[in-house]
Amino acid sequence: MPKSWLPSLIAFILLRLVFWLTAFPNSDEAYYWLWGQHLNWSYYDHPPLNAWIQGLFTAAFGRSTFTLRLPTVISSVIIAYIYGRIVHYLYRDSIQQRFWLVISLVAASPLYFLFLALAWHDHLLILFSLTSGYLFVTFLDGYTVDRKGETWRLYGSAVAIGLAVLSKYNAIFVPLGFLAAMIADRRLRPLFWDRRLYVAIAIAATALIPILLWNLSNDFQSFHYYVDRSVHPVNSGIKLGSFTAFVGISFLVVSPFYWSGFYHSLKQPSQLIRSDSVYSTIAFWVFTVSTVILTVISLISAALYYWNITAYLLLFPLLPSVLIRPSNVKPKAFLGFQIYGLFFATLLVIHYCFLPLSALISRDADPDSRMLYGWQEVAVVVKQQAAELEPSPLLITTDYRSASALAYQLNDKTVRAISDRVDQFDFWYPSDRPFQGKNAVILSDDWFPVQSSLVAKFDRVSQPIAVPVIRFGVWIKNYYIQKGYGFK
Repeated sequence: MPKSWLPSLIAFILLRLVFWLTAFPNSDEAYYWLWGQHLNWSYYDHPPLNAWIQGLFTAAFGRSTFTLRLPTVISSVIIAYIYGRIVHYLYRDSIQQRFWLVISLVAASPLYFLFLALAWHDHLLILFSLTSGYLFVTFLDGYTVDRKGETWRLYGSAVAIGLAVLSKYNAIFVPLGFLAAMIADRRLRPLFWDRRLYVAIAIAATALIPILLWNLSNDFQSFHYYVDRSVHPVNSGIKLGSFTAFVGISFLVVSPFYWSGFYHSLKQPSQLIRSDSVYSTIAFWVFTVSTVILTVISLISAALYYWNITAYLLLFPLLPSVLIRPSNVKPKAFLGFQIYGLFFATLLVIHYCFLPLSALISRDADPDSRMLYGWQEVAVVVKQQAAELEPSPLLITTDYRSASALAYQLNDKTVRAISDRVDQFDFWYPSDRPFQGKNAVILSDDWFPVQSSLVAKFDRVSQPIAVPVIRFGVWIKNYYIQKGYGFK
């Protein structure tokens, strides 16, 4: 690695360590951790692999932020190794320099800095999608030579994409990109008459078994959720706002410094890359299929920028072909994307670990991020109120986010949410009958206040106790805690 690159890479590693060890779990991180304490075939919002891993790691190492995000660190190390294999496969010279450039590019992308740090499903999705792409390309390159290829690479790619689907449903864009490439490239079309392809498809499809088992038992609720969310818009018509947000945020969070490089590396692959490889073809179609589909969805419904996170994975190893001069990396390009990435990584660490920056702008903006703070104070009051309602009162909140965060803080998987929104809690607690007559501690906030329908479930409720959350003299939010008597 060039010595001039070392300071920025160390800075990214330190920022990642600070995030890993100090940031309280994002509400979805806590939600998925809680899934791991209620192991099942699958779950309402997402496939089960992340929950299974969280359950395994918690059982082995206990509950802590170290344990929660340890899988993301392991994924990151393996991802770096896979990128090393890809770079070694594609390039003939300056392998080490190109490898560290790819690692620096990925680290400096705000999208991947955040989503490889959070203990969401995405770090597994990235890991297995990248692995599948690498194995599929190396199989295809052999196949174009002798119509054989190494079968284990094809089947390994199928296993990896199956695990990606078991991590998150948008992994489906990756094999769709493979399919489009096989149709577009005449060298690959004979593979459609190769039975190994269909064995590979069957291998990948086995990942759907636990998902189907859960949905068969729960009226296919996961599928209804995703169809309603992505395809059936609340209001008809073209959604220019949604489209603009998807395109604009994608441009910024991947990094504005990369798009020209992506374009030029795909348009005219450098001679430094293996001229006989289908790598650029696969990378192009994985990117194109995913991006086009999500862009169309953004026009008719809504598409979030991170749904497209697999689209760029195979593009990063192409960037050294346009960023590296015969003697060195283009210094302005390197300096630009490093400064941009470090700036946003620093902001993300401050926002998640010390103070939600949105609180400096408005008292109401970004309520989701405000929920990262105050859980130690809340837990103290909840325990005090619960002690007055022994034995074993119910712990109830008004939203899945607060229920998950409270469950994580107390290390108590019995905390539940009662709200109008359908979430995983509705499948864990389909009936209120077992809780008849019990008392409860109720937690709410201004974002999701106690509704009259929840109050009606008790004989009476006490006046709420306000728990203000303040950091560095900045008010972040209030939580409210009250007691409910006689659940019905």
